Amino acid sequence: MQETVTRRSNQQRREQTIEALLSAARALFLAKGFAGTATPEIVGAAGVTRGALYHHFEDKKALFRAVIDAEMAAVALEIERATPPALPPFEALIAGGRAFFAAMAQPGRISLLLIEAPAVLGFEELATLDRRHGGRTLAEGLDAAIKAGVLRELPVQPLALMLSALYDRGALALAAGQKVEEIQSVIEAVLGGLKRDAPAHIQN
Repeated sequence: MQETVTRRSNQQRREQTIEALLSAARALFLAKGFAGTATPEIVGAAGVTRGALYHHFEDKKALFRAVIDAEMAAVALEIERATPPALPPFEALIAGGRAFFAAMAQPGRISLLLIEAPAVLGFEELATLDRRHGGRTLAEGLDAAIKAGVLRELPVQPLALMLSALYDRGALALAAGQKVEEIQSVIEAVLGGLKRDAPAHIQN
């Protein structure tokens, strides 16, 4: 019994330390950028030692990667909450897109995911993370809509990649002051053009 309690206590302390590091690092990366943030600042803001930082993360870049992974996971969770299994496939795509923009409106998220992350991690590493989160939800939604006969039969992964880029550009436009309703209307028109019953001149 005592051993079980000790394990739980150790696990709780580990989780609290990691959460403190992620929270402090996110705030500093957002305020000062990756290059402008020093590890002593992070551990000071988190209230932990440098040893604790390097026990859980290999280096500052690994900590940054964990911050980005957590941000992407939060976005994917909002998309999944907005698209329950009972929702018809095309409606799920629309709802998922709207949930994406709502999630990206979280202060600092666009800057971290679409400006800092590509510069620090590079395209390949960022794409690998995305395939576990937002990219995965989009690919699954497109696959479901194609299998249901709602969308034209197109290769799912390239289609998801191209649409993901469109969503990202939309989020950047949102950060620049574009109205979310206007961005959504454009993307939803693109999705409508992919439907099997879209006019022939749109399909060709």
